[in-house]
Amino acid sequence: MPSARLPPPGKMAKTDAQIERLGQVLHKSLQRLELSTRLDEYGVWPIWNDVVGPTIARNAQPEKIRNGTLFIKVTSPVWMQQLQYMKDMIAERLNQRLKTSLVRNIFFVVGQVNYEDVEGEAKPTAESSTVRQKCISEDFLESVPDPEIRHAFKRLLRSYARRHQKTSTP
Repeated sequence: MPSARLPPPGKMAKTDAQIERLGQVLHKSLQRLELSTRLDEYGVWPIWNDVVGPTIARNAQPEKIRNGTLFIKVTSPVWMQQLQYMKDMIAERLNQRLKTSLVRNIFFVVGQVNYEDVEGEAKPTAESSTVRQKCISEDFLESVPDPEIRHAFKRLLRSYARRHQKTSTP
């Protein structure tokens, strides 16, 4: 069995230079394959709940990101409509936290949101969901300055609530 010997001092420097070059090769490969950008894009997931807050996080979660467009799954058409008005602000806050302009657009899709994604939050009951939705709706309506648009939203929210009660009642 050959004994392990340290290389002479002159050869050690050559090995360090080779290691540096290997690091440069890996860095260039990542850039060429554009993997570093893709990895940066997925930085949205860990910060999403903190950026949007618990109320929105319970009703909207990132699904995927492609070419600067972040796809968000929302629990209902009402949430989709409400978040449409906030999408520029959300994109700006995400980009501030990411320290780069990765999110250029947000696209909302209605679907089932996994509540487990929201840390420390339990799945809401039907009663708490109704109460919370009513509070959110009232807060949202108060934030709409135009009375005609506010009235249209109010009718939309009532219609959605009636339909939702019909489908969730056994």
